[in-house]
Amino acid sequence: MKCIIDRRAQFSASHQYYLPEMSEAENFERFGACARYPGHGHNYVLYVSMLGDLDDYGMVLNLSEVKHVINKEVTSQLDFSFLNEAWTEFQETLPTTENIARSIWHRLSADLPIVRIRLYEHPELWADYLGNTMEAYLTISTHFSAAHRLARPDLSFEENCEIYGKCARPNGHGHNYHLEVTIKGDIDPRTGMIADLVAFQKAVDDFVVEPFDHTFLNKDIAYFEHVVPTAENIAVHIRDLLETPIGAIGAQLFKVKLIESPNNSCEVYGSGVADPLALMMREPAMASA
Repeated sequence: MKCIIDRRAQFSASHQYYLPEMSEAENFERFGACARYPGHGHNYVLYVSMLGDLDDYGMVLNLSEVKHVINKEVTSQLDFSFLNEAWTEFQETLPTTENIARSIWHRLSADLPIVRIRLYEHPELWADYLGNTMEAYLTISTHFSAAHRLARPDLSFEENCEIYGKCARPNGHGHNYHLEVTIKGDIDPRTGMIADLVAFQKAVDDFVVEPFDHTFLNKDIAYFEHVVPTAENIAVHIRDLLETPIGAIGAQLFKVKLIESPNNSCEVYGSGVADPLALMMREPAMASA
């Protein structure tokens, strides 16, 4: 029987986004505050996902041995380090979150049956690497607060209450929505980036967070005048709003996840993602950092 197991590890390290072939002004224009000397630091959280058969002892792998390998090959080398100088590959390609994840994969893949590396730079930014050459995934999380009412205008109040329950009440109700946006692309061999992180964040802020935050969705967002703002419809609309601006920064919108409450969330994939159900079924579950 096949089973995926996850091992969590962590390390603290600093890094700087700075290319010596560019002037100081060019580096600051390209990387912003991340170009400052002598860099900045993070408490990184690492998840290593491994696939294997259950043995007679009920294990895929001996977790003590897994822990030893991760410590030997990764955390003991990166913990309390300046990443730009820790590994030779970071001198060729900057130690961005996505490139660190890729490098960790290559450090561990000879010893562990890895299917995914997930690396959190902080709770609102993480990268996934699945072993596909330079291809990686980068996710940012953010939030907005909004109210909505679930009701179809062609139905009576009683009919809407039968379908939507308390959510059909005339004055609506509110949520603190948690939003995760994932992009997919190839890691640049020099900058280490799938896309400009500042431009990625700006696209999400400009097209979603700022227009949606502190609104009554049914009344303030034109799209929802005739579309019921369920979590599913909101996620689809966010997907549609972001695909063009994400494409403009050189990446592909991979997934939008909208968490309406601790008990209710939904995910939609980018229109260019082939067979999203198959992708969803093979994604290992990950705990929050």
